[in-house]
Amino acid sequence: MQETKPFVIVGAGQCGLKAVETLRQSGYEGDIVLIGDESQPPYQRPPLSKAFLKGDLAEDRLYLKADDFYQIHNVTTKFGVRALELNTDQKSVRLSDSSHLEYEKLLISTGTRVRKIPLKGAELKGVFTLRTIEDVNALSAALKPDSKIGIIGAGYIGLEVAASLRLRGHAVTVIEAAPRVLARVMPPEMSVFFEKLHTDHGVDVRTNIGTKEIVGDGMVEAIVLADDSRIDCDIVLLAVGAEPVVELAKEAGLDIENGIAVDQSAKTSNDDVFAAGDCASFFSLRYARSIRLESVQNAIDQGKIAAQAMLGQDVSYNPLPWFWSDQYDVKLQIAGLSQGFDRIETEGDIVANSFSVTYYIGDKPICVDAVNQPRAHMMARRNLAAN
Repeated sequence: MQETKPFVIVGAGQCGLKAVETLRQSGYEGDIVLIGDESQPPYQRPPLSKAFLKGDLAEDRLYLKADDFYQIHNVTTKFGVRALELNTDQKSVRLSDSSHLEYEKLLISTGTRVRKIPLKGAELKGVFTLRTIEDVNALSAALKPDSKIGIIGAGYIGLEVAASLRLRGHAVTVIEAAPRVLARVMPPEMSVFFEKLHTDHGVDVRTNIGTKEIVGDGMVEAIVLADDSRIDCDIVLLAVGAEPVVELAKEAGLDIENGIAVDQSAKTSNDDVFAAGDCASFFSLRYARSIRLESVQNAIDQGKIAAQAMLGQDVSYNPLPWFWSDQYDVKLQIAGLSQGFDRIETEGDIVANSFSVTYYIGDKPICVDAVNQPRAHMMARRNLAAN
């Protein structure tokens, strides 16, 4: 009898872990190999810029499963190992530990990485990014009571870190080249709200100004802006967004379209290779366009779909996206995607930090941002999903 090859999962985040769980819950008894380039087992990323950075959450509480989970469920783990090359003809993966793995089915759930920008001085000591546990530990170790932090980028990560560090008592300046904070994902009204939220908490917010360079003699001393003004700081966080990790798929000849292109069953352009989570783009029947979602819920839900499809089940993925962000005492919860809206309606009390914004195309609601209104968020998810 020919030996059955394993199901191999490249990417040991919440998506890859959900695929493992789904395979076992669905009765799959074959071998599973879970590969992750970080030394830790799968853990939660959202708390990194919030509770973990603030010191409110211990590292061991980030981990998604107990240590014995993988042994109990007969999962071979290769943590701290990178997948270097995918050969779809031979159905094999070459790994950084010099081994080769053959597979029956392969799932790529490699997520995203921090986007790099060509910025002079980015190599100086005291410049950080934030994506992993090690990133947060390194940043926290560098912080002193009198540290002054400059954050380049006013997206969600930049603002969440700004909030966490202000709550730790640090001086924080946020620099954004766009005319307003959260400009890529929020309408002007919401940008005004979040900028005021941060300035009210003592953050120096600079918008509509680019960064020229980071200067210092081996160690960060200041950020020089495009107008040659200086912001003195000893720590800089680069928070300029993320990009999907697609090299393994791209070099193997798989279709790439703002991520690894997959169908509604998470299958790539190769019948035996699947992709899911932040690294995968798919055609959304709901929005009638190709989308790529960077969210925990998408990673979990699409990881489940991918595992079911790997088992030959007839599945189709058509989610209503939802997201959240915690900043100070404000919880923002988003249901749907707002791109393309032509008008908004606001309900509630903006001054009291309790309101919701509904986005419309014509008379059709497409998205709801709820600020400290969990019930409005749940109603929006239900109503938008049914629409």
